[in-house]
Amino acid sequence: MIELAKSFLRSTTGHFGIMTALLAVPMIACVGIAVDYTYALERREAYQNAADAAAVGVLSQKSSTMSAALAMSGDGEVALGAEEALKLFNAQLTPAEQALVESVNISVARRSSDIVSNVNFTLNVPTSFLSIINVSKIDVTGNSSAVSPDNHFVDFHILIDNTPSMGVAATEAGIETMEKNTSDTCAFACHTTNTTNNYYTLAKSLGVKMRIDVVRQATQTLTDTAASTRVSDEQFRMAVYTFGTKAETMGLTTVSALSNDLGAVKTLANAVDLMTIPYQGYNNDQTTSFDLALTNIKPMVGNGGKGSSKTDREKVLFLVADGVGDSAKSSGCTKKTTGTRCQEPIDTKFCTPIKAQGVKIAVLYTTYLPLPKNGWYNSWIKPFQTEIATKMKECASDGLYFEVGLGSDLSEAMNALFYKIAGKPRITG
Repeated sequence: MIELAKSFLRSTTGHFGIMTALLAVPMIACVGIAVDYTYALERREAYQNAADAAAVGVLSQKSSTMSAALAMSGDGEVALGAEEALKLFNAQLTPAEQALVESVNISVARRSSDIVSNVNFTLNVPTSFLSIINVSKIDVTGNSSAVSPDNHFVDFHILIDNTPSMGVAATEAGIETMEKNTSDTCAFACHTTNTTNNYYTLAKSLGVKMRIDVVRQATQTLTDTAASTRVSDEQFRMAVYTFGTKAETMGLTTVSALSNDLGAVKTLANAVDLMTIPYQGYNNDQTTSFDLALTNIKPMVGNGGKGSSKTDREKVLFLVADGVGDSAKSSGCTKKTTGTRCQEPIDTKFCTPIKAQGVKIAVLYTTYLPLPKNGWYNSWIKPFQTEIATKMKECASDGLYFEVGLGSDLSEAMNALFYKIAGKPRITG
């Protein structure tokens, strides 16, 4: 037999067909395995998406599961969690897809300050080629896990820089429009009250949107975001402040007192506008005191808590500003002065005491725009332009800094910081 086999292998006369026939079976089997397993993996993707949707969806702010979790006094399984997640899982699948599911195991639990969900599934995917060798199905498994910080109680205090520098046009096109239509190529829409023929009125007539307009709209959008995501009416409260309505009486000004009526806060926030000045050069243009604003808002915010209840609320100060102070300081100015006039990046030593009382500071730095055609900018601001963002980030609590450049979406940035604080479900595995 051995000699016969050797003779067969040495032969080159007419055995190609036999060799092909002998090899065809394993070749077809290999191709079949590849096709069936590829199909199984493709099917798995749809179920994985369904599992992700269920794991995240059950932790959404408006879900019944989150309402139940918020009412819990300690750790443990969350009532209705598995049932609600299963409904979300099945809602992503067709009846035919549901028929392939062998099992779904779901858990939703509160663990310390987090709510966690886990969705495991097993599928029976029917085969085509493998059925020839009596393999009628392939078992496919998948898993998705998500976490959402406990829906805690938070007070948001929003401090908006509305001083004259926030009258700069909000887009490059707006800046060009203002420079072309002003005799001194000024991109600032200064709101002087000694004449109606001012740059603020000019900007309005030209349809130029100012930075303060964008900030106002973003603040109102934030109230909508908070209202749409909260689990209970008491969960989020908001207050809005500016640096003053007019330069003659500048100082921390309450636009909306702290309230859980977010619709009312939104309405009142519509009054946020550029600070007026009686005439160009009033008070030597010293209208932006971060030192004073941060000092005065500190007791209004109060001490921050853990957010575990409406009587132990987390406190957050949203600071929306371009980061350049311009005020009278007889001492302590970090940059060169003219008399007592101090123009400098925000002095972060006034941020520290606020954070020391357990308050988080979320900073939205609206990039201070270089104005190379402006002599004042070139002389006084340009020398420390690169320090402004650094100081604003230093003022912020860890992870709560966002720079919003020219033409960027301020509302999106504000919402991103809100979700970092208030919690948003995310996939963890």
